Amino acid sequence: MNLPGVTLGSVVVLLLPVSAGAQKYYTYAGQIGTNSALVAWGTAHSAGNTIGRTSASHGKAMLKIGPKTVQTERNWALVNGLEPDTEYSYAVTIDGRAAGEGSIRTDPERSNQLAFFVIGDFGTGSARQYKIAARMLTEFEKRRRSGNPVRFVLTTGDNIYADFNIGNISLRSGDQDRDWEKKFFQPYEWLIRDVPFYPTLGNHDGNTNENRGDLAAYLDNFFFPQAQPARWYAFSFGGLADFFALDSTDNTESGPPRPDYGPDSQQFQWLKQALKQSHAPWKIPYYHHPAFNAGPRHPAYLDTLRHFLELFEGSGVKVVFNGHEHNFQYSKQNRATGGMCFVISGAGGELRPGNVTRNMDAANIAGWAGQNHFLVVEIVDRTMRITPVSFEPVVVRDSRGKPIQLPIVVQLP
Repeated sequence: MNLPGVTLGSVVVLLLPVSAGAQKYYTYAGQIGTNSALVAWGTAHSAGNTIGRTSASHGKAMLKIGPKTVQTERNWALVNGLEPDTEYSYAVTIDGRAAGEGSIRTDPERSNQLAFFVIGDFGTGSARQYKIAARMLTEFEKRRRSGNPVRFVLTTGDNIYADFNIGNISLRSGDQDRDWEKKFFQPYEWLIRDVPFYPTLGNHDGNTNENRGDLAAYLDNFFFPQAQPARWYAFSFGGLADFFALDSTDNTESGPPRPDYGPDSQQFQWLKQALKQSHAPWKIPYYHHPAFNAGPRHPAYLDTLRHFLELFEGSGVKVVFNGHEHNFQYSKQNRATGGMCFVISGAGGELRPGNVTRNMDAANIAGWAGQNHFLVVEIVDRTMRITPVSFEPVVVRDSRGKPIQLPIVVQLP
């Protein structure tokens, strides 16, 4: 199977695109739990709200997933009563015509292992984005029948970029569904049918740097683990890991850009309670702006987000995922970092390859790679292994320029 300009090699993918009538439909897993799954569908090539939670109905739809059938005129359906850790095929019809199909796997009630992807700064529509997307699909299919299949994709923000910005004007920035077709639904078409993306916001996902309407489209097109629109949220997997998706941007739904992540913010008060209530061994925050960063363009946001770090350290957090800088970096685990590993994955489509080795020691960065990539993260019991993967061999280097052996290992006490 070929994506535009991309060869998938030996991977065999059986889920071919289908359409209802003359329209091209995209079908995607919005949320998967232990006993439920949310599947959505729609188009993304014309004007208007054509895909997502509040999109205009495309007709009478039927979702059949395993033994369950749901009829709806919305462009999504939540199916309950599924068995834990079970693979189900599904099919969507609209007005009696096939619109899409896929295969999802429900979460286990308890597990001592987990695999997931992390990607950031990706929605460009570039050839590099499509090549990374193809590599993600290859990796997903390779692991599908393994004992530790990929369960979901975390994003570290900047999900959709404008084609270009002129002053305060951003064109095709993601505030319209049709902006999402070549930057999200098309490159990840075969992946999103089977696994959900659980996103966080970046500065290009709203009026921090682009259009205010980008935020509304983000909240509408993603479905989130709790099946409700959310700028920050938490979810759990198998009693093994609790995830905390945070918003470090200044994006607003009204008024000028302003932060909502300070020590007195609603988000931070929520986060304190959420971490306090977490009993999973792995507590994993992820958000856009990195506290530790060797560049080459952006600063570290340690002073701005110091209250986050102090809370993380006191709550037993050992790893944090960020984006924003368009490369791969991971921090030292020392006193400055609170003994935590901060990982930057910000080159899923964008790329900033400038060499940062001379900045790394002062920035508390242990390793860097100036390459497009996504992350494969595997947890088994109290050990996490993090591997940056690309369409080319990834070489992670230390501050002396010497290659570092992969994967990166994070260990709980």
